[in-house]
Formats: sequence, C-alpha cells, structure tokens
Amino acid sequence: MAEVKLVNVSKSYDQGKTWTLKNINLNIAEGDFIAFIGPSGCGKSTLLRMVCGLEDITEGDMYIAGEKINDWPPNERRVGMVFQSYALYPHMSVAENMAFGLKLAKADKSLINSRVEEAARILQLEALLERKPKAMSGGQRQRVAIGRSIVQQPRVFLFDEPLSNLDVALRVQMRQEIARLHNSLQTTSIYVTHDQVEAMTLADHIVVLSPLAPDAESNLEQVGKPLELYHHPANLFVAGFIGSPKMNFFDGFIEQTDSNETQVKLTTGEVLKANVDSQAANQGDRVVLGIRPEDALAETDNGNAVEGKVETIERLGAESYIYMSHDTIRENFIVRVEDSRKREASSKMKIELPTRFCHLFNAEGKAFHRTQAPAYDL
Repeated sequence: MAEVKLVNVSKSYDQGKTWTLKNINLNIAEGDFIAFIGPSGCGKSTLLRMVCGLEDITEGDMYIAGEKINDWPPNERRVGMVFQSYALYPHMSVAENMAFGLKLAKADKSLINSRVEEAARILQLEALLERKPKAMSGGQRQRVAIGRSIVQQPRVFLFDEPLSNLDVALRVQMRQEIARLHNSLQTTSIYVTHDQVEAMTLADHIVVLSPLAPDAESNLEQVGKPLELYHHPANLFVAGFIGSPKMNFFDGFIEQTDSNETQVKLTTGEVLKANVDSQAANQGDRVVLGIRPEDALAETDNGNAVEGKVETIERLGAESYIYMSHDTIRENFIVRVEDSRKREASSKMKIELPTRFCHLFNAEGKAFHRTQAPAYDL
C-alpha cells in the first residue's frame, strides 16, 4: 500500500498551447479505492498513464509513498496496470502469463511459483493454471490479467476501463470480483471508467473530471464519496453527469432570497421554492433549479409543482420513467414512478418538486448551499 499525491499536475501535448489536464490536486490515501470518471476527452486515462509512467508530466509533481516519481520509469514505480485489453500471450498458459514479469526480472523460481499460486487462489484460477487464453471466457482472461499484476506485489493498482469489453452479466460478476479483491488485499487502487455503476459501487471516493474549457483553471470538478457526489453535487456539471437518468434542470430567475428558502421564477412564470441559502445572490439573478427524477412526485400538487406533457414512457417492470416536455427545460423532464396505473403519451400531468430535494445553481453553475437537505448516510 502507498499514498499517491498529485500536486498541480498538468498535461499538454503542444508545449502549453492547449492543455489536456490542468492543475490536478489529489491526495489518495493508503488502501483507498478511487475512481476517475468523466466524459470522453476529459483526460482520465491520460492521468492514469501519468501515474503509471507511460505519459510524461508537463507541469506539477507526483508522489508515491512520499517519493517524487516524476522522472521514474514505469518499472521502478511498483505499480500494477490492468488494461482494457487483456494483453495475454496466446501461446502461454495462465501460469506462464502471470509469471512472465517476474521471469523477466529474473526472480527466484520458488518465489515465482509461490506468488502465482497465491494469485490463483485469490482469483479462483487454481483449476485453470495450465489452460491457454483461447480456451477461457472474457471474465477469466481479465482475472488472469489482474493476477499478472498481483504477482508483482505493486504498491498501487491501476485499472483502465478493465470491464468495458465484457457483456453485462460478466461485468456484474467482475465488479464483485474486483471488490472482493480490494477488500482482501487493501492495496491502493485507481480505477478509470465511463460507467457510473462501476464507480458508485466499487470506489471509496470518486474524482469527476470534465473536458478542459479554454478559460478554466482546472478540469477537476469534484472529489468525494459516491453518495456525497450524488446528493450534494458542487456544480451543474457534476449534477448532470452523476446519476442515470441525470438530474432535471429548469431555467429561471431568483424571485426572493432568504437564508433558508429561495423562490425561483421560471421563464414560463411559475414560481418554485427550494430549501437553499441564496443570501449571496440578488433578486433577478439567473439560476438553474434542479431535481432528480426519483425525487419528483407525479400527480401531486402541494404548491411546488409544474405541469408538463407526457412524451414517452419507459416501463421497466417495478418502475417506469416518464419523459415530459416543459417550456423551461432544454431536454425532456424525467420522473421516476412505481407505475401500476395506465398513463398515456400526450396527456398533461402535474409534477411536484419537494423543496427539500431541489438543488439551485447560479449563473456560473456553482451550487447554492441546501439548508434542509435530507440526511443521507454518506
């Protein structure tokens, strides 16, 4: 195990004319499992490769276990990399694939055998040690790739979208395998994924990255525990990226400010309330009011409601998602319901937005403090 620390780490491929990553500051504690997520082009895989040593650091400093590693080659960093591609040698057996790195390092044969046996036990591969990759499933091959890293006894595990080549059932199985592996080894782990489910279920903390805007000081948007990011997003980007379906957003203006409750007038004239502290804002300031699909209440009206037209309905069995149109929203307004009644497209429906579940963001996209947010177990 080792602590990983990034201090103002930046990456440019054209000598600072444009930046892929800028001013990334992170402290990853020993034994922590942290996930990098964000849309394509945000630099999450680039950042992982910088930790590994496959990409140079343009600016800033990086430390592992307190040692500055900016100029260290990958083989001296003692990190284990698991790629999206299994990258197994097809002519070698499982045991030979896992042992290959140690053989290159000219390790003692008895040490190699003991480490391979231990990795096989941890990954439940004992019965497959003589099998070739072509005779194995995708999930088994990925476990071999992880085993190849385990035998090196790295200080840090690095996972670069390791499950994206697997089908849905195998991804679920491998998520459980990786979680069990981390609980067993307690090695510091950094996991890159575009899949929110993987990040939310595996990680102790999540790092949300965004594509770097021209005038932005950094593309690190927020770091926190999974439910902290879900229930308390720091800005519009995180609120819209975390959650599936994503949060609904309504454009409006501040009608009345207060330390406990804010009134927001939508561009259609409806006035909604949110339990947020908006004392730092002024009447008439442009804002965005947000609420998650599962927090909105269908066909109720306790005074904090909007009316929309049903466009489509996704019936998923135990629940349904209703997609509605509203003049103040740029995309469909989505409501999750436990749907046992018949609903039809083109019908009108009232949707309540409970004040304690409403989020509010200023013109720059920064979240206002929620004064009566529900108490979540974060």
